[in-house]
Amino acid sequence: MAKNQEKQKKVIKKLKNKFRLVVINNDTFEERFSLLLTPLNVFTVVGLVVILFSIALVSLIAFTPIREFIPGYSDLATKQMATYAAFKADSLEFELHQNKQYLENIRKILSGEPTNNYIEENQEGDANYDTITLRKSKQDSALRQLVENEEKFNVMPGFARESGTTNIGSLFLFPPMKGVLTSSFNPSIKHYGVDIAGEANEAVKSAYDGTVIVATWSSEDGYIIQIQHENDLISVYKHNSTLLKKTGDQVKAGEPIAIVGNSGENTTGPHLHFELWYKGNALDPQNYFNF
Repeated sequence: MAKNQEKQKKVIKKLKNKFRLVVINNDTFEERFSLLLTPLNVFTVVGLVVILFSIALVSLIAFTPIREFIPGYSDLATKQMATYAAFKADSLEFELHQNKQYLENIRKILSGEPTNNYIEENQEGDANYDTITLRKSKQDSALRQLVENEEKFNVMPGFARESGTTNIGSLFLFPPMKGVLTSSFNPSIKHYGVDIAGEANEAVKSAYDGTVIVATWSSEDGYIIQIQHENDLISVYKHNSTLLKKTGDQVKAGEPIAIVGNSGENTTGPHLHFELWYKGNALDPQNYFNF
């Protein structure tokens, strides 16, 4: 035990032994520089230098573009390409799903089966919507009142302004969609309605109370829906992306019946082609609506 203590004392003493580092001119033996050192000081300084150098090296690799030259690290361009590829794959998957639905509807049309003319609901989860309680806030009530007041003055008393149709009475028609009128009524070129461009996925609404008499798809006009109203009035809605009603359904004025789209060959972009027919005669919708 005593020998071990003596050895430890000797080691500590050696570490504390003082040495002088002297730099001498070899020709003149003139002392240029001297430094008093101990082994403990040397080990401490060398350790600190190694630690600082390691920290600087790691920081240089981690926070500068130099890390791109180290195997295993990906550069910024590769990450951007990977992100773009992920978004592209998701979009392609959605398009593939849409094409499958389209081809399935074509098959059903050819075989005489009913097509899926409705919006797919999200089937994920088992949420119980019956337990949800909706409360109107003051802001929501004010907004509802504002919209109702605006729509109140958008409806147009129908057919009193067109010659030969005064016997229809004072119907109040609801604009099928708000948007920009891109093509007007022109029977000379067999354009028996108006084209209205609106927002994507906007709802198309029934112009008046009635019964759906046609809800189908054609290669020229895409998804079509026709509604029979009172007084021999028929409204026609073409180029929809999806139909929300089927033949025989009863609808109210302003009730959504379809989603605006770009279906069919006779279309150049997302819009609604809207027609009004009275006793087999086409009417100009601009005489009854402010789109």
